[in-house]
Amino acid sequence: MTSRFVPYATTPGRLLGQLVSDIVVVVWSFIWLMVGMAVHSAVATIAEVGRQVEQGANGVAENLDAAGDRTGGVPLLGDALRGPLRAASEAALDIAGAGHNLDDTASWLAWVLALAVASPPILAVAMPWVFLRIRFFRRKWTAITLAATPSGQQLLALRALANRPLAKLVSVDSDPVAAWRNQDVAAIQGLAALELRAAGIARTAISAR
Repeated sequence: MTSRFVPYATTPGRLLGQLVSDIVVVVWSFIWLMVGMAVHSAVATIAEVGRQVEQGANGVAENLDAAGDRTGGVPLLGDALRGPLRAASEAALDIAGAGHNLDDTASWLAWVLALAVASPPILAVAMPWVFLRIRFFRRKWTAITLAATPSGQQLLALRALANRPLAKLVSVDSDPVAAWRNQDVAAIQGLAALELRAAGIARTAISAR
């Protein structure tokens, strides 16, 4: 993971933290995805009831129509029986239409509720994670680019003088400011390495970019 194109640190501690955060985000998203799927399945059972009602009512309507057709051959009572059977068939078709509407509405509602339940908690964690990873990637890209040139190393060293703890600065040179002013190459490289490490970049990543 030494490439500047890889959005991961090259220092062990920072890299471990990033990998742990990745795992947490993946597990969290998976859990809420399962919750969303459970909500979808629960609401989808209503749609299944609607489909069953539609299929059953259509079957009843077909049987009533067939019965009405067969009564046409019954002497005297044929016409009298056909009317109620046709009316019952139309009522069954109305029930089938209601079942179809229930199927469509419940199917649509199942996805809406699943997304409404799962999306907010996933986005609440994933969006900050994406933001921090992009910010780290930009910082890594800039730091490695600066470290590739002497003037860039001087700028990194200057940032280290402004941002790093005094104990770390004097570990590089007893008078780090004077060393930077005198353009002491070893001190500048040491200070630049402090800033790189604070950005999560091991110094070996510069030569391996």
